[in-house]
Amino acid sequence: MTLPKRMNFGIFLAPFHAPFDNPTLALQRDLDLLEWLDYLGYDNAWIGEHHSCGWETITSPEIFIATAAERTKHIRLGTGVIPLPYHHPLIVANRMVLLDHLTKGRVALGVGPGALNSDGYMLGLIHENARPRMEESLGVIMRLLTEDEPFTYRSDWFELVDAHLQLRPYTNPHFEIMVASAQSPIGMKLAGKHGLTPVSLTFARSPGGFYHNTLKDLWNIAVESGAEYGHEMKRENWGLVQHVFLADSKKEAMSIARKNSGLLMREYFDKVVGNPPIEGPADQIIDKMVDEGIWCIGTPDDLVNSINRLDEESGGFGSFIFLATELGTHEQMKYSYELAARYVMPKFQGTTTSLDMSFKLFKGMRNALAEERENALKSTIRKYEKEKKGW
Repeated sequence: MTLPKRMNFGIFLAPFHAPFDNPTLALQRDLDLLEWLDYLGYDNAWIGEHHSCGWETITSPEIFIATAAERTKHIRLGTGVIPLPYHHPLIVANRMVLLDHLTKGRVALGVGPGALNSDGYMLGLIHENARPRMEESLGVIMRLLTEDEPFTYRSDWFELVDAHLQLRPYTNPHFEIMVASAQSPIGMKLAGKHGLTPVSLTFARSPGGFYHNTLKDLWNIAVESGAEYGHEMKRENWGLVQHVFLADSKKEAMSIARKNSGLLMREYFDKVVGNPPIEGPADQIIDKMVDEGIWCIGTPDDLVNSINRLDEESGGFGSFIFLATELGTHEQMKYSYELAARYVMPKFQGTTTSLDMSFKLFKGMRNALAEERENALKSTIRKYEKEKKGW
């Protein structure tokens, strides 16, 4: 096993809410979920930005993070992601620096090109230009965060004149920066180029599939890019994202998640986003995804096995990230995260290792210690009775 001694656990909160659900209540559930995850000891939550298609309803992760930060104490809150082609890089940097101060270092900047090209369509952005613009914008943001002197930069889609950050980051030298890696090589290339945190989906989102063949191939892109630009990429900084839902039995988990997982895949990813349709009835999609190991729907033991399998397939990673969905009721989803916190996280964070060692040690000594305890009691009684006769 090549996993770190303490693995991080978090969620990727797009979020996914059916368009017939009350959006105000859905957003309140999202905030409540983050409070619950904070209580359970999750390490981070990545909050999405989307503007179309009716399902992913957070349009400003910065505003959402500011709200969530007031309700939580420990969990790190990151943008997951800000689509850089939609924004001026100076504004992105300044807003994150402000959040860094307001939360006293509890934020992270996650960036990407924009997963929904319908968002870019409304902005008049040709999707072919999204990744080059993301790369250009990220380079400027890194300069703003690491250079003290004003600089001028002119692009065909934004300009900076004597640009600088009047407020420097609270975190020294700056907050964590994450690059999302879905299917193209660009995310891992940029993570390596700038020495940033990569977070990768373990499932394809579009008909194009993956550029890479395996997770190990994907990691090698970051390593090769890092070597080219003088950055050593560390596997403990790599996050992998997976669909997960847990219950007390696999049968119960499959039963609960069957309807809503089919709804999400068929009505959103198939009919709206344009993913290749999965054959068969919608309520049977879950069977294919679980059988192929793409989703983990089951018990804590199933998730332990899934993480170990991803470890083997990837060559090692440091952060496991749940793709936040609503496959069950709000309470069932919270219980799923609780099961993971109680029975999965300890196995990958070492929090019960000494407890288990002590338990096994003295379980093995049970008879000897019981005999010693009984003999001590008998000796005390004999001494007492002998003493009493002399009264």
